[in-house]
Amino acid sequence: MMGVLRFLSAAARRYFVALAATIGMAQGAFAANYEFLACPATDLNRVYRLDRATGEIGACQYGLKEGSVGVTLCYPPGEGAGPQAPSEYSLVSSRHVGESGVFRVDLRTGMMSVCYVLNDAVVCTPQAR
Repeated sequence: MMGVLRFLSAAARRYFVALAATIGMAQGAFAANYEFLACPATDLNRVYRLDRATGEIGACQYGLKEGSVGVTLCYPPGEGAGPQAPSEYSLVSSRHVGESGVFRVDLRTGMMSVCYVLNDAVVCTPQAR
């Protein structure tokens, strides 16, 4: 790559380097940034996973499997748990020891919804404020 740059003028080299740096920063901006939170229920080993930029939420938990060390059971996003409007999302626990769901909050708008595992997927209530 450097061999190609030596044939360019100084201004063209600066432009090329600036363009490469901009592309590198843009790729970092699109990288997934996840947050994890254990559900408040003290008798359930479930962890929720949130994409902070899109609000998409899933969950995984440990499961017993005879003759092995166990298995990781994961629940994909279901109704209301898929990507939301681009924003800045976070997870909040209610700290209620019997609760197996968590709150997904939009830090920019103050909207929130309750998310929990229903059957084989994570579902979330409609956002409200």
